[in-house]
Amino acid sequence: MPISSRKTTSASGKSALVGSARAHALGMLAGVVLDALFADPRRGHPVALFGTAAAALEKRTYGDARAAGVVHVAVCVGSVALLGVAASRVRDPLARGVVSAAATWSVLGGTTLGREGAAMASFLEAGDLAGARGRLSHLCGRDPSRLEPPELARATVESIAENTSDAVVAPLLWGAVAGVPGLLVYRAVNTLDAMVGHRNARYERFGWAAARLDDVANAVPARITGVLAALGAPLVSGSAGRALAVLRRDGHRHPSPNSGRCEAAFAGALDVTLGGVNVYGNRVEHRPEMGDGPKPSVPDIRRSVRLARAVGFAAAGLAVLAALRG
Repeated sequence: MPISSRKTTSASGKSALVGSARAHALGMLAGVVLDALFADPRRGHPVALFGTAAAALEKRTYGDARAAGVVHVAVCVGSVALLGVAASRVRDPLARGVVSAAATWSVLGGTTLGREGAAMASFLEAGDLAGARGRLSHLCGRDPSRLEPPELARATVESIAENTSDAVVAPLLWGAVAGVPGLLVYRAVNTLDAMVGHRNARYERFGWAAARLDDVANAVPARITGVLAALGAPLVSGSAGRALAVLRRDGHRHPSPNSGRCEAAFAGALDVTLGGVNVYGNRVEHRPEMGDGPKPSVPDIRRSVRLARAVGFAAAGLAVLAALRG
């Protein structure tokens, strides 16, 4: 092949890669906009469909051993990875952008998270304790039956902090790094952790692989979430310096290697103290306290929602820029 032909082929290939990266980046941006406008689809949500399939598979793969859990995770995540790779092979830029937009919308949960936080705030502001207790299951798995408004507020703020990483920052980061497969695989890993990554008699060993893989997948996103939340503190009348100090001091004290980074940053940004006793059915956990202020009150819920929204928009901007650079 003549030298000139090789140069032309190389330039053509480079142009195709740039066009592919641009289509994916714009598709991710469109997916963020779709989530902001419409939140999660109420019926036929892809994550719910994945969860149903994973639960059905668990009936065949379950065993009280780590090896069984590894097989379960490998089949579930591997299937989603293959789907993501197949979807990302679309060559037409417009079609690729549509695929990226659909994938991004399907894995994001930031708008729904904010709406659930606002709903909790509304119940508590209206003095509807029964309604607030009933709504808490939309955010976390704590037993709400004996929780009073201050503890419901704390549970809500902590859940918003943690899920800002899980439902927004992490999928966007993985989408920027690994395209459509990154978006889908991350959501599969995170969903499996929520399903089987529990420390109880049934899942202590079977859920080990899902829990550890989720820890790895969230290691960087959780820390980025913490930094973005700290930097966004002035948007909720907080101090970025104080939030960063709390993040450095308390972020590692949480039992989770990742959740603590998010909760500590939110605690510092909102100038509240998070952590304490959490009840999950028959299990009681004593979480270290993070932050220097008072325990969260009902108004802090809406402040946490505003902070989470700011973190999400900042993460979206960073992810789109990273994807554009291919």
